[in-house]
Amino acid sequence: MSPASSPHTGNPNNPDLRVSVAGLELKNPIIAASGTFGYGIEFDDIVHLDRLGGLVVKGLSAEPMTGNPPPRLYETAAGMLNAIGLQNIGAQAFLEEKLPALREKQNVVVFANVFGYTRADYERTIEILNQGVGIAAYELNVSCPNTAHGGIQFGSDPHLLDEVVRTVKRASAHPLIVKLSPNVTSIALMAHVAEEAGADAISLVNTFLAMAIDAETRKPRIANVTGGLSGPAIKPIALRMVYDAAHAVKIPVIGMGGIATPVDVVEFMLAGASAVQVGTASYFDPVATETLVEELRTYCREHRIERISDLTGAMLTE
Repeated sequence: MSPASSPHTGNPNNPDLRVSVAGLELKNPIIAASGTFGYGIEFDDIVHLDRLGGLVVKGLSAEPMTGNPPPRLYETAAGMLNAIGLQNIGAQAFLEEKLPALREKQNVVVFANVFGYTRADYERTIEILNQGVGIAAYELNVSCPNTAHGGIQFGSDPHLLDEVVRTVKRASAHPLIVKLSPNVTSIALMAHVAEEAGADAISLVNTFLAMAIDAETRKPRIANVTGGLSGPAIKPIALRMVYDAAHAVKIPVIGMGGIATPVDVVEFMLAGASAVQVGTASYFDPVATETLVEELRTYCREHRIERISDLTGAMLTE
């Protein structure tokens, strides 16, 4: 594990929130997670996008996808179950309809989440997106539990993961972040495989495969029967997995899973994350990401933390 190295200087009254991920400098470690922030531009009227460390757009495929039938969302006791099914407008439409508006914004770091059913699908999607201007990096989704095939198969099989990461890395014009599935026996192994295959960073965790049943109707709450569980319920497990993965690789780790407060951010960074993604919190509060940036700044000021990057991997074990 290697904490984000940085020549940044700060002071307790004006903490330096900058972090480095996959060769990119972000103004702070708060990134809006894929699937919870649309294509980014939809939030422009309520969130100052340039105040975030970055944003990850909805998962993009080579061709448009309609996703799963409703109902696709269900609120659980301490989180959310979803089976959207990677509904999206397709990579080409994203370049033509969404990216130009994002490009007009100043100092907005855009990550494109990429999905496919086969290695050829992933490669084709990347080749389309390479033609766009304004994408900082790709996040390779090999971990979605809400589709009939693809996604989770790549994320749970070391051999398939190695193949798809190598394929996409060869085709990529930008840094490659691999988003790992928590639905595996050893997250450390999968992190190591992604690194060896050429990933510039990894992000984790995606949602946990789960389900909910209506006792009255005796039917599943989600039309897809199963879906992905996110939110506060998964945070302790996600935190452990980030810790395990960060100790298995030398590349940066982006942590996610139930993050909603500055303390959550600090915990993930202490476990080894260089940055974090905020997802489900945006469903409950659309401005959660921007609010969290300011709350994190206040937390650092109150705790005399001069550089947020110094927290990465700084958990004490004795």
